[in-house]
Amino acid sequence: MSNPEPQDLLGEIYAQWAVEMAAHPDMSEQLLRIVFDDWQRATAEPTDVTYEHTEIGGVPGIRVSPAGADPARMLVLMHGGGFALGSSASHRKLTGHLAKACGVTAFVADFRLAPEHPYPAAVEDGLAIIDALVADGLPVKDITLAGDSAGANLAISIVLRLMSADRELPTSVIAMSPWLNMENTGATLDTNDATDFLIAREGLQANIDRYLSGGADPTDPFVNPLYADLTGFPRLYINAGSVESLLDDAVRLNLLAEKCGVDVTFTVGEGQQHVYPFLAGRHPVADDEIARIGAWYAAGQDA
Repeated sequence: MSNPEPQDLLGEIYAQWAVEMAAHPDMSEQLLRIVFDDWQRATAEPTDVTYEHTEIGGVPGIRVSPAGADPARMLVLMHGGGFALGSSASHRKLTGHLAKACGVTAFVADFRLAPEHPYPAAVEDGLAIIDALVADGLPVKDITLAGDSAGANLAISIVLRLMSADRELPTSVIAMSPWLNMENTGATLDTNDATDFLIAREGLQANIDRYLSGGADPTDPFVNPLYADLTGFPRLYINAGSVESLLDDAVRLNLLAEKCGVDVTFTVGEGQQHVYPFLAGRHPVADDEIARIGAWYAAGQDA
Protein backbone atom coordinates (compact mmCIF):
# COMPACT_ATOMS: atom_id res chain seq x y z
CA MET A 1 0.00 0.00 0.00
CA SER A 2 1.38 3.44 -0.90
CA ASN A 3 1.40 6.28 1.58
CA PRO A 4 -1.29 8.98 1.21
CA GLU A 5 -0.21 12.52 0.38
CA PRO A 6 0.96 14.62 3.35
CA GLN A 7 -1.70 16.99 4.64
CA ASP A 8 0.53 19.43 6.52
CA LEU A 9 4.07 20.78 6.66
CA LEU A 10 5.18 18.21 9.23
CA GLY A 11 4.04 15.37 7.01
CA GLU A 12 5.79 17.00 4.05
CA ILE A 13 9.05 17.25 6.00
CA TYR A 14 8.84 13.61 7.10
CA ALA A 15 8.08 12.47 3.56
CA GLN A 16 11.06 14.46 2.25
CA TRP A 17 13.33 12.88 4.85
CA ALA A 18 12.11 9.41 3.92
CA VAL A 19 12.91 10.01 0.26
CA GLU A 20 16.39 11.35 0.99
CA MET A 21 17.26 8.59 3.48
CA ALA A 22 16.08 5.94 1.00
CA ALA A 23 18.16 7.55 -1.74
CA HIS A 24 21.22 7.79 0.50
CA PRO A 25 21.15 4.75 2.80
CA ASP A 26 24.81 5.24 3.76
CA MET A 27 24.27 8.80 5.02
CA SER A 28 26.62 9.44 7.93
CA GLU A 29 25.41 10.01 11.48
CA GLN A 30 26.67 13.58 11.36
CA LEU A 31 24.83 14.35 8.13
CA LEU A 32 21.65 12.79 9.50
CA ARG A 33 21.93 15.08 12.51
CA ILE A 34 22.13 18.10 10.24
CA VAL A 35 19.07 16.87 8.34
CA PHE A 36 17.05 16.32 11.51
CA ASP A 37 17.73 19.83 12.76
CA ASP A 38 15.35 20.77 9.94
CA TRP A 39 12.57 19.53 12.26
CA GLN A 40 12.26 23.11 13.51
CA ARG A 41 10.94 24.17 10.07
CA ALA A 42 7.52 22.73 10.96
CA THR A 43 7.13 25.15 13.88
CA ALA A 44 6.28 28.84 13.64
CA GLU A 45 8.48 31.16 15.69
CA PRO A 46 6.62 31.94 18.93
CA THR A 47 6.26 35.61 19.74
CA ASP A 48 7.68 37.23 22.87
CA VAL A 49 10.14 34.44 23.61
CA THR A 50 13.90 34.89 23.99
CA TYR A 51 16.65 32.28 23.86
CA GLU A 52 20.07 31.92 25.44
CA HIS A 53 22.72 29.30 24.72
CA THR A 54 23.92 28.14 28.12
CA GLU A 55 24.57 25.02 30.19
CA ILE A 56 23.03 23.52 33.31
CA GLY A 57 24.85 20.87 35.28
CA GLY A 58 27.52 20.70 32.61
CA VAL A 59 24.92 19.90 29.93
CA PRO A 60 24.70 22.43 27.09
CA GLY A 61 21.41 23.62 25.69
CA ILE A 62 19.12 26.58 25.17
CA ARG A 63 17.30 28.46 27.92
CA VAL A 64 13.84 29.53 26.73
CA SER A 65 12.26 32.57 28.37
CA PRO A 66 8.74 33.69 27.41
CA ALA A 67 7.89 37.25 28.38
CA GLY A 68 6.27 37.31 31.81
CA ALA A 69 7.10 33.68 32.57
CA ASP A 70 7.52 32.54 36.15
CA PRO A 71 11.31 32.17 36.63
CA ALA A 72 10.72 30.02 39.71
CA ARG A 73 9.30 27.20 37.57
CA MET A 74 11.24 25.34 34.90
CA LEU A 75 10.33 22.98 32.10
CA VAL A 76 13.22 20.69 31.12
CA LEU A 77 12.74 19.27 27.62
CA MET A 78 14.53 16.15 26.43
CA HIS A 79 14.34 16.24 22.65
CA GLY A 80 13.39 13.39 20.35
CA GLY A 81 15.43 11.91 17.53
CA GLY A 82 15.86 8.23 18.36
CA PHE A 83 18.49 8.95 21.06
CA ALA A 84 20.92 9.69 18.20
CA LEU A 85 19.52 12.74 16.37
CA GLY A 86 17.78 16.02 17.23
CA SER A 87 19.08 18.94 19.26
CA SER A 88 18.17 22.12 21.08
CA ALA A 89 18.11 23.77 17.62
CA SER A 90 15.51 21.35 16.26
CA HIS A 91 13.29 21.74 19.35
CA ARG A 92 13.85 25.38 20.35
CA LYS A 93 10.62 26.76 18.85
CA LEU A 94 8.43 23.86 20.01
CA THR A 95 9.77 24.39 23.52
CA GLY A 96 9.04 28.10 23.21
CA HIS A 97 5.37 27.37 22.50
CA LEU A 98 5.15 24.89 25.38
CA ALA A 99 6.88 27.20 27.87
CA LYS A 100 4.72 30.12 26.82
CA ALA A 101 1.53 28.07 27.23
CA CYS A 102 2.65 26.93 30.68
CA GLY A 103 3.92 30.37 31.72
CA VAL A 104 7.36 29.07 32.71
CA THR A 105 10.97 29.23 31.61
CA ALA A 106 12.44 26.16 29.94
CA PHE A 107 15.69 24.45 29.08
CA VAL A 108 16.18 22.32 25.96
CA ALA A 109 19.01 19.93 26.75
CA ASP A 110 21.71 18.91 24.29
CA PHE A 111 22.28 15.62 26.11
CA ARG A 112 24.88 13.16 24.86
CA LEU A 113 23.77 11.15 21.84
CA ALA A 114 24.12 7.51 20.84
CA PRO A 115 25.97 5.64 19.45
CA GLU A 116 28.92 7.62 20.81
CA HIS A 117 27.20 7.76 24.19
CA PRO A 118 24.73 4.88 24.67
CA TYR A 119 22.43 4.40 27.67
CA PRO A 120 22.70 5.58 30.42
CA ALA A 121 24.52 8.75 29.24
CA ALA A 122 21.41 10.75 28.24
CA VAL A 123 19.52 9.79 31.42
CA GLU A 124 22.53 10.76 33.52
CA ASP A 125 22.67 14.12 31.74
CA GLY A 126 19.03 14.69 32.64
CA LEU A 127 19.72 13.85 36.27
CA ALA A 128 22.70 16.25 36.24
CA ILE A 129 20.38 19.03 35.07
CA ILE A 130 17.92 18.27 37.87
CA ASP A 131 20.70 18.19 40.45
CA ALA A 132 22.10 21.52 39.25
CA LEU A 133 18.70 23.22 39.33
CA VAL A 134 18.06 21.93 42.84
CA ALA A 135 21.52 23.05 43.96
CA ASP A 136 20.66 26.48 42.58
CA GLY A 137 17.59 26.62 44.80
CA LEU A 138 14.81 25.36 42.53
CA PRO A 139 12.71 22.67 44.26
CA VAL A 140 12.17 19.49 42.25
CA LYS A 141 8.40 19.98 42.56
CA ASP A 142 8.75 23.16 40.47
CA ILE A 143 10.53 21.30 37.63
CA THR A 144 8.47 19.70 34.86
CA LEU A 145 10.11 17.07 32.69
CA ALA A 146 8.93 16.94 29.10
CA GLY A 147 9.98 15.06 26.00
CA ASP A 148 8.90 13.87 22.61
CA SER A 149 9.48 10.44 21.08
CA ALA A 150 12.79 9.13 22.47
CA GLY A 151 12.95 12.27 24.60
CA ALA A 152 9.70 11.24 26.29
CA ASN A 153 11.34 7.90 27.10
CA LEU A 154 14.20 9.84 28.69
CA ALA A 155 11.89 12.15 30.65
CA ILE A 156 10.04 9.15 32.11
CA SER A 157 13.27 7.24 32.76
CA ILE A 158 14.78 10.19 34.63
CA VAL A 159 11.77 10.20 36.96
CA LEU A 160 12.04 6.43 37.41
CA ARG A 161 15.67 6.89 38.45
CA LEU A 162 14.61 9.54 40.96
CA MET A 163 11.94 7.17 42.27
CA SER A 164 14.43 4.32 42.60
CA ALA A 165 16.67 6.57 44.70
CA ASP A 166 13.68 7.58 46.88
CA ARG A 167 14.15 11.22 45.91
CA GLU A 168 11.63 14.03 45.59
CA LEU A 169 9.83 13.99 42.24
CA PRO A 170 8.65 16.59 39.75
CA THR A 171 4.96 17.40 39.96
CA SER A 172 4.29 16.87 36.26
CA VAL A 173 5.65 15.00 33.23
CA ILE A 174 4.71 15.62 29.59
CA ALA A 175 5.19 12.81 27.04
CA MET A 176 4.55 13.67 23.38
CA SER A 177 4.39 10.67 21.02
CA PRO A 178 6.47 8.62 23.47
CA TRP A 179 8.75 5.93 22.07
CA LEU A 180 9.13 3.34 24.81
CA ASN A 181 9.05 -0.15 23.31
CA MET A 182 12.67 -1.19 22.89
CA GLU A 183 11.51 -4.66 21.81
CA ASN A 184 10.16 -3.03 18.63
CA THR A 185 6.88 -4.95 18.79
CA GLY A 186 4.19 -2.26 18.94
CA ALA A 187 1.00 -3.26 17.11
CA THR A 188 0.67 0.06 15.26
CA LEU A 189 4.13 -0.38 13.74
CA ASP A 190 2.21 -2.61 11.34
CA THR A 191 -1.32 -1.20 11.30
CA ASN A 192 -0.20 2.44 10.85
CA ASP A 193 2.83 1.76 8.67
CA ALA A 194 1.09 3.08 5.54
CA THR A 195 0.00 6.34 7.17
CA ASP A 196 3.15 7.28 9.11
CA PHE A 197 5.52 9.32 6.96
CA LEU A 198 8.53 8.98 9.27
CA ILE A 199 8.63 5.87 11.43
CA ALA A 200 9.60 2.44 10.12
CA ARG A 201 10.45 -0.67 12.14
CA GLU A 202 13.89 -1.00 10.53
CA GLY A 203 14.85 2.56 11.46
CA LEU A 204 13.63 2.08 15.01
CA GLN A 205 15.70 -1.08 15.37
CA ALA A 206 18.83 0.73 14.19
CA ASN A 207 18.28 3.38 16.86
CA ILE A 208 17.59 0.72 19.50
CA ASP A 209 20.87 -0.97 18.60
CA ARG A 210 22.70 2.37 18.95
CA TYR A 211 21.09 3.27 22.26
CA LEU A 212 21.50 -0.15 23.88
CA SER A 213 25.00 -0.79 22.53
CA GLY A 214 26.34 -0.55 26.07
CA GLY A 215 24.56 -3.80 26.89
CA ALA A 216 21.23 -2.71 28.44
CA ASP A 217 18.38 -5.18 28.11
CA PRO A 218 15.40 -4.00 25.99
CA THR A 219 13.06 -4.97 28.84
CA ASP A 220 14.95 -2.96 31.47
CA PRO A 221 12.36 -0.49 32.84
CA PHE A 222 14.93 2.32 32.70
CA VAL A 223 15.14 1.97 28.90
CA ASN A 224 11.65 0.56 28.33
CA PRO A 225 9.24 2.19 30.79
CA LEU A 226 6.43 -0.11 29.63
CA TYR A 227 8.03 -2.58 32.06
CA ALA A 228 8.12 -0.09 34.94
CA ASP A 229 6.00 0.06 38.08
CA LEU A 230 4.56 3.58 37.79
CA THR A 231 2.96 3.54 41.23
CA GLY A 232 3.69 6.95 42.76
CA PHE A 233 4.63 8.49 39.40
CA PRO A 234 3.84 12.23 38.96
CA ARG A 235 0.76 13.40 37.08
CA LEU A 236 1.32 12.55 33.46
CA TYR A 237 0.20 14.07 30.16
CA ILE A 238 0.46 11.87 27.03
CA ASN A 239 -0.39 12.65 23.44
CA ALA A 240 0.10 10.96 20.08
CA GLY A 241 -1.16 11.17 16.51
CA SER A 242 -3.81 8.72 15.37
CA VAL A 243 -1.96 7.76 12.17
CA GLU A 244 1.54 7.37 13.64
CA SER A 245 3.28 4.05 14.02
CA LEU A 246 4.19 4.66 17.68
CA LEU A 247 0.56 5.19 18.78
CA ASP A 248 0.62 1.79 20.51
CA ASP A 249 3.37 2.98 22.87
CA ALA A 250 1.23 5.90 24.02
CA VAL A 251 -1.84 3.69 24.42
CA ARG A 252 0.11 1.16 26.49
CA LEU A 253 1.70 3.88 28.63
CA ASN A 254 -1.74 5.32 29.37
CA LEU A 255 -3.12 1.90 30.35
CA LEU A 256 -0.09 1.20 32.55
CA ALA A 257 -0.39 4.59 34.24
CA GLU A 258 -4.09 4.04 34.92
CA LYS A 259 -3.37 0.56 36.31
CA CYS A 260 -0.76 2.04 38.68
CA GLY A 261 -3.08 4.80 39.90
CA VAL A 262 -1.28 7.67 38.16
CA ASP A 263 -3.18 10.89 37.44
CA VAL A 264 -2.92 10.59 33.65
CA THR A 265 -4.37 12.56 30.74
CA PHE A 266 -4.20 11.11 27.22
CA THR A 267 -5.13 12.86 23.98
CA VAL A 268 -4.96 11.61 20.40
CA GLY A 269 -4.65 14.01 17.48
CA GLU A 270 -6.95 12.70 14.78
CA GLY A 271 -5.12 12.28 11.48
CA GLN A 272 -1.89 13.63 12.98
CA GLN A 273 1.70 12.52 12.49
CA HIS A 274 4.46 11.77 15.01
CA VAL A 275 4.94 14.64 17.51
CA TYR A 276 2.25 16.75 15.86
CA PRO A 277 2.71 19.64 18.36
CA PHE A 278 5.68 20.52 16.13
CA LEU A 279 3.05 22.27 13.98
CA ALA A 280 2.51 24.90 16.70
CA GLY A 281 1.71 28.24 15.12
CA ARG A 282 0.93 26.61 11.77
CA HIS A 283 -1.96 24.21 12.42
CA PRO A 284 -5.01 24.63 14.70
CA VAL A 285 -4.83 21.02 15.90
CA ALA A 286 -1.31 21.63 17.24
CA ASP A 287 -2.23 25.02 18.69
CA ASP A 288 -5.24 23.50 20.47
CA GLU A 289 -3.04 20.73 21.85
CA ILE A 290 -0.42 23.18 23.14
CA ALA A 291 -3.22 25.14 24.82
CA ARG A 292 -4.56 21.94 26.43
CA ILE A 293 -1.12 21.16 27.81
CA GLY A 294 -0.90 24.67 29.23
CA ALA A 295 -4.31 24.35 30.90
CA TRP A 296 -3.39 20.92 32.27
CA TYR A 297 -0.14 22.31 33.66
CA ALA A 298 -1.92 25.24 35.32
CA ALA A 299 -4.50 22.92 36.90
CA GLY A 300 -1.70 20.88 38.45
CA GLN A 301 -0.08 23.97 39.94
CA ASP A 302 -3.39 25.03 41.48
CA ALA A 303 -4.08 21.58 42.97
